[in-house]
Amino acid sequence: MIFPYNQLFTFTESVFKSIGCPDDDATLATESLLAADLRGIDSHGVARLIGYVRLWEAGRINPTPRVGVVYETPSTAVVDGDGGLGLVVAPKAMNVALEKARVAGTGWVSVKNSNHFGIAGYHAMKALAHDMIGMAMTNASPLVAPTYSLDRLLGTNPIAVAVPAGEQPDFVADFATTTAANGKLEILQRKQLPAPDGWIQDKNGQGSTNPNELKEGGALLPLGGETGSHKGYCLGSIVDIFSAVLSGANYGPWVPPFVAFLQPPADPIGQGIGHFFGAMRIDAFRPAAEFKAHMDNWISTFRNARAVEGKQVLIPGDPEREISATRLIEGIPLLDPVVKDLETVGQKFGLTL
Repeated sequence: MIFPYNQLFTFTESVFKSIGCPDDDATLATESLLAADLRGIDSHGVARLIGYVRLWEAGRINPTPRVGVVYETPSTAVVDGDGGLGLVVAPKAMNVALEKARVAGTGWVSVKNSNHFGIAGYHAMKALAHDMIGMAMTNASPLVAPTYSLDRLLGTNPIAVAVPAGEQPDFVADFATTTAANGKLEILQRKQLPAPDGWIQDKNGQGSTNPNELKEGGALLPLGGETGSHKGYCLGSIVDIFSAVLSGANYGPWVPPFVAFLQPPADPIGQGIGHFFGAMRIDAFRPAAEFKAHMDNWISTFRNARAVEGKQVLIPGDPEREISATRLIEGIPLLDPVVKDLETVGQKFGLTL
């Protein structure tokens, strides 16, 4: 089924208000969440709304958090999310990074005591309107086995970097440090399709195409494939350290699970989930107009590169930008299981999808 963006926005905002979020936070959470659906990252959009509600029901989300800075220098800060929705905590923490950068040239913020924050790209892109480069990353539930490991010690731990351009569309890279995010497996489960080779391993460390493998003790694999997974392992580790070891959040196997039916580890080593944000004022390095002119040239050069037959060289952010433009006009397609989940949520709060 296809739903207009505004219709989904109104419904989702009402759900967040129903769990006790103040009006401004409900609007912010909805914008954060639906950014994923608009950009074609369906695994992280309204498909996860029922998951947030279940976490709230389990007492693991504080709908009225006091998000605040608990330590800072002129260019850095640690933000305590007070157990709030990551969809709310993350944009507020990114605003701290932007303000630090406005004053000091760069701003770096590590966050503890938060929850799942949607797509990293949404938060990194907040820097674009300020002629700044934005960075966002987060650790996540331990579903990933480091290279040669049978144990699940890392999350999909995404990294996003947004760079403004002039006449050309902005450069926006947003990717998991695994071959595929767990949400992609959830989509395959709903569609009853197998997973591609190289996405997951079974509990014995052998490759598998069963999209339900994680439920049977298997693990997601780091980015890089059979001969290069050490690179994805390194990237995921960096995200975990910047987001959690630096802030005081849980890291590695202590990161609490997103699903409410699994209890967080009984021996937490920190507080909640961790994020990391960066903002760099372009004119702290060179004049912004000059930089953006060269970004235009960079983007044009790469976009016009000779391509193999039947293919096109893309710039990071191109597919998502095109999908977003289409979905704003034509609506957002949702799988039937997602629609059923939303209807279940609506019935819980007396709302009609």
